Amino acid sequence: MIDETQEELKTRLALLRTEHRDLDDVIARLIEKAPLDQIQMQRLKKRKLLLKDQISKIETLLLPDIIA
Repeated sequence: MIDETQEELKTRLALLRTEHRDLDDVIARLIEKAPLDQIQMQRLKKRKLLLKDQISKIETLLLPDIIA
C-alpha cells in the first residue's frame, strides 16, 4: 500500500512539474506581447507559486526519513 501511495505521489509530482514548466512558457509568451495583461500575469504567477508549493510538499513526502 505504501508503494502505491509513493507511485501516486510520483505521478502527481510529474504532472505538477509539467504544468509548472508550461506556465513558464505561457508567461514568457505573455511578456512578449505588447499590451501586457497584468491581471492575467498575476493569476498565472500565483498559480505557478501554488504549484511550486505543492511540488515541494510532495518532494518532502517522498524523501525518506533520516535518523541522525
